[in-house]
Amino acid sequence: MITSRAFAGKRYCVMGLARSGMAAVESLLASGAQVTAWDRRTEPREELAGRVTIADPLESDLSGFEAIVVSPGVPLNTHPLVQRAAAAGVPIIGDIELFAQARGDLPPHKVVGITGTNGKSTTTALVTHILQSAGVPARMGGNIGVPILGEEPLAPNEKGCGVYVLELSSYQIDLTFTLACDVAVLLNVTPDHLDRYDGFAAYRASKIRLLEMQEWEQVAIVASAENGVGDAVMALQVGAELTQWFHGDFARDFAGEQPLWPSLQGPHNAQNAWAARLVCLALGLSRKQIDRGLASYPGLPHRMERVATSKGVLFINDSKATN
Repeated sequence: MITSRAFAGKRYCVMGLARSGMAAVESLLASGAQVTAWDRRTEPREELAGRVTIADPLESDLSGFEAIVVSPGVPLNTHPLVQRAAAAGVPIIGDIELFAQARGDLPPHKVVGITGTNGKSTTTALVTHILQSAGVPARMGGNIGVPILGEEPLAPNEKGCGVYVLELSSYQIDLTFTLACDVAVLLNVTPDHLDRYDGFAAYRASKIRLLEMQEWEQVAIVASAENGVGDAVMALQVGAELTQWFHGDFARDFAGEQPLWPSLQGPHNAQNAWAARLVCLALGLSRKQIDRGLASYPGLPHRMERVATSKGVLFINDSKATN
């Protein structure tokens, strides 16, 4: 797992003990932190009994905690914990922010952050596949269902530093403050999750903040200017040099190449492939290495998954697509 000396001797409260929450608890404990943990379910509380303090932060004195680590599923716009933490002067963060704070203790590496309303999982898995098929060590984590803190740190290697590829939802970005991605990708923003935001503009701003956290020498890739994304990005005082912006028609511009990518069909996957290609170019891969990865990408289960061909009809399982 990923640990850091930055956590040693400090007190943390972890609220929500599903996969990312449990990984955060284990990372903090292994780093020498004192942990208070809570979940409404009894099973994870029982699993941690004797190793952490079990207490509900809504009924505890929050003073003295370094931070409260919450699950992305906690609605920050309505949850009473937000006001209690603010009154105690304790920040609310997520496991991705813990990863960002732990980076100083990791071997040399790069981070790719990928967000957007649609296409995040496919693009994250695709970038990871292209890197690994080219011999570059890569770890995938975040919203794709793999807690990054639970992964083994990438070791130095003869091909240079490894790459952490993170799928980031708006909820995760809301809980992250110091993650400066070497390459940040914004695929698209369409109306979604509006129960958690004060309108579409606030949701869009949450996504775009991934770019705001970057430094000047880092790379930002924006795959769509629709729904006000273009104006919002250009209005930012972003640190990253915005090196790539797409203004064409993905289906038209990739019509000659896309038949070579069996698991990346449809105009949305042309957009995903365009973004993944630029990420890997920014990381130093050759066009030949990237094209080989695009052609061999197996796809994710339940997302444009080719099931069978029967009597000339191709059957596709897309049951887990976001929209």
